[in-house]
Amino acid sequence: MSEKLQKVLARAGLGSRREIETLIQEGRVSINGLVAKLGDRLDDVNANIRVDGHSVQVAAPSELVCRVMAYNKPEGELCTRSDPEGRRTVFDRLPKLNGARWVAVGRLDANTSGLMLFTTDGELANRLMHPSRQVQREYMVRVFGDVNEQMVKNLVRGVQLEDGEARFEDIQYAGGEGSNHTFYVVITEGRNREVRRLWETQGVTVSRLKRVRYGDIYLNKELPRGGWMELELDNVNYLREMVELRPEKETMITVEAQKRKARGQKIRRAVRRHEERVESNETRKPRRGGPSAKPVQGNKPAQGGKPAQGQGRPASGKPAQGKPGQGKPAQGKRGNGRPGGNATPNRGGQSSSRQKPQGGKRQGR
Repeated sequence: MSEKLQKVLARAGLGSRREIETLIQEGRVSINGLVAKLGDRLDDVNANIRVDGHSVQVAAPSELVCRVMAYNKPEGELCTRSDPEGRRTVFDRLPKLNGARWVAVGRLDANTSGLMLFTTDGELANRLMHPSRQVQREYMVRVFGDVNEQMVKNLVRGVQLEDGEARFEDIQYAGGEGSNHTFYVVITEGRNREVRRLWETQGVTVSRLKRVRYGDIYLNKELPRGGWMELELDNVNYLREMVELRPEKETMITVEAQKRKARGQKIRRAVRRHEERVESNETRKPRRGGPSAKPVQGNKPAQGGKPAQGQGRPASGKPAQGKPGQGKPAQGKRGNGRPGGNATPNRGGQSSSRQKPQGGKRQGR
């Protein structure tokens, strides 16, 4: 069954579908030596596919394990793979991958912090970002200036921006002092600086912006700034089913756990075999004074060159038998065979859950 080229490459983690469509339009993708065009379909996953001259390996959907990472972005980091000025990017802290790469599910401004999702499945990233899916993003926003009820109604009803009409799906007041007020707001699309621009239409300035939720995945309060954690199977499948993708049967957390278990079993078997060999060698050691004792030597010849009476013949007696030692050979002591130490989790832990923030449920969400 053939699939669109951009869909196959997105699934392989080379970027979102829109990013790959741009690569194709710029003539940077080829199939079996021919420059690819938008609309090309891939029938053979073993075809020679190159992006910017580099060979790309793709696989059938059933052979891939979808990974999703939650990341707590600090302020100041850029949502780009590399920066000409050498500034820190969100990809700098993520774990390195072999044969795949992380695709960001949406972007955050350099001055915006909070929850970002990354995945190895570009198709999943594309669907989660697409406005037609209406996936909710929730932000905690602190504004400077007086905010009245009419301004809130305007932002919920909708206002005109330079790139079209926009609105908040929900606004909840969370307190404040003087001219500083904190709100929780919800949008269902990811236009550039959309939250900030919406507030600016009402004459107030956003002084702090932090994303706390994407879909039903909340930012874990235990996740430090710059920390990441991989989502477990139920959360991965929640995101996939929300955008009508088939559920996964396992995650890389499961795969890695199985590998660690197999390595541990292999080590324990090797230790047992070594101990058995040591024990066997100890039991086969000869006893002291046993059959290997030296025989008694014959007498020396008499002076004058003639052998003395009864001398000069080989001793007729049998070699003296050494008396067996009384002690038993030392037995090798059997160890417990377990490697020492416990595995240390990656920074930020291994899993994430769809948990709501502490401090009570906010109404109207």
